[in-house]
Amino acid sequence: MDQPYQPDRSLKGKVRRRAVRLMHRRPLAVAPDRPMVTFSFDDAPRSAAETGARLLEARGARGVFYVSAGLAGDEGHMGPFAEAADYRRLAEAGHEIACHTYSHLDCGRADGRTASLDAARNVETLSSWRAGPIRNFAYPYGDVAPAPKAALGGRYATLRALHHGVITAGTDLNQTPAVGIEGPDGQAVAERWLAEALARKAWLILYTHDVRPEPSPYGCTPEVLARLIDRAQADGFDIVTAAEAARRLQIAPAA
Repeated sequence: MDQPYQPDRSLKGKVRRRAVRLMHRRPLAVAPDRPMVTFSFDDAPRSAAETGARLLEARGARGVFYVSAGLAGDEGHMGPFAEAADYRRLAEAGHEIACHTYSHLDCGRADGRTASLDAARNVETLSSWRAGPIRNFAYPYGDVAPAPKAALGGRYATLRALHHGVITAGTDLNQTPAVGIEGPDGQAVAERWLAEALARKAWLILYTHDVRPEPSPYGCTPEVLARLIDRAQADGFDIVTAAEAARRLQIAPAA
């Protein structure tokens, strides 16, 4: 991952992304009874595992780290990735380690069997690092085709994508929405969705990647993350991991 990979941006890809949201759905049966927010970190760069985790812990909160074990210890455009010992430490501190496929697989271009095997390898590896149990999943690049969605859907409590939205009754648990804290307007976008989740008493998943003073285009600064955590707490949100939200909403994997 020395250079940012680009998922399919063709017209065919755009049509597929719209269509797949109507397929293989698993609607959430009940609505949250109070506003919840999850702070999550994709790919788990070391800066997220250290700075991001520390900011949450200092406020009595915990987050979710969507890990691709095959990236552990590598260097990428978001800085160095965390390693097995970092993920074990995060899990022991009460953070959630979740599945992001082993190889950071583009599920928008993969077939169902490949996606299933790659995800299973990731779960097995993370479990061997004592970073489990692994209950939730996020599609790398937020993309998925019908076959991988069918193959993976229901194996995890939630499978997270990247289209904007909040989670409430009727939301597809096989392709949940999320909002990125990234780019120059990341804080403003996140704050708008916090306001939406508060008004609807919904569950909002926020995600970023690296957390450092000069972040990549996919990350945020420590100051932005701290302000958003403080804003959520001041507004009365419960800051929860995906596993805790699933427990409250009585969501369980199908298998």
